[in-house]
Amino acid sequence: MSTSKLAWDDFRLIKAIADAGGLTGAAAALNVNHSTVFRRLGQIEEQLGHALFERRKTGYVATSAGEEMTTLASRIDEDVTAFGRRLAGRDLAPSGDLRVTTTDTLYLHVLLPIFAAFRAAHPLIRLDVVMASQTLNLSRRDADVAIRASDSPGETLVGRRLANLNWAVYARADAPATEAEAHEPKLLFRRDWVALGDPLGYVKAARYVRDHVPAERIALRSSAVLGLTEAVEQGMGIGPLPCFIADQRPGLVRLLPPDPDFSTGLWILTHPDIRHAPRVRAFMDFVGGELAKRKALLEGAG
Repeated sequence: MSTSKLAWDDFRLIKAIADAGGLTGAAAALNVNHSTVFRRLGQIEEQLGHALFERRKTGYVATSAGEEMTTLASRIDEDVTAFGRRLAGRDLAPSGDLRVTTTDTLYLHVLLPIFAAFRAAHPLIRLDVVMASQTLNLSRRDADVAIRASDSPGETLVGRRLANLNWAVYARADAPATEAEAHEPKLLFRRDWVALGDPLGYVKAARYVRDHVPAERIALRSSAVLGLTEAVEQGMGIGPLPCFIADQRPGLVRLLPPDPDFSTGLWILTHPDIRHAPRVRAFMDFVGGELAKRKALLEGAG
């Protein structure tokens, strides 16, 4: 057995096969040919004198030696990533690329003009904005900064809570609450509603509709908050919407005050290793300050 000629790429290949459970997925992850993965795996196993995977009908399953090599590869990968984060934290000037993750609703209705103002103030920083409903991993450098709605932003991240993102129930402007509904809000459940679909079923407002509104009264489900807002504006039904979107639409009217049960914190976050990088610090200070100025809008108090 000889390990002297093993390279980092060999460890990456074994880890990719273990993660994918086969050669095809590993080849795609590494951006190489299937035959290259097959040939190199055979060479590594011959060099080590041990089988690293059991070939089963369901895919490739790591042997004890394969598991040990995969674990070591993961540890090396984490160390390399941490080293990159520390280097990024030593930037000397507010310049370079900055990847920011947020949601499409925050980007379109609140953040875009703030980003434009930030670029005018810091023209050497180039923004790469990733819009995603699901949380990206800042520890893995999937993004440098996250602006996200969350009640549990993660203990390994640093940043601050800027505001509460409040929601309320809205209708089209020509269908305000009746006097009876104003006195007895439960009567609103007799109306048609629009609701968030399963991809956003974890959102508090979605759970509220699911728990209180009869299924036959839900006229439409939307996989995006933007789609929900448009549906209410078209008169398809009433529904809970973020105040920072709905309050800027003259075609909508609020039926009930913001419900604290729908509220979620708005955070700006980064990883501790890069928090002092000039480009990260400049962005978080600037954007955090601008969002704080818009707290009334975000909380539906404007």
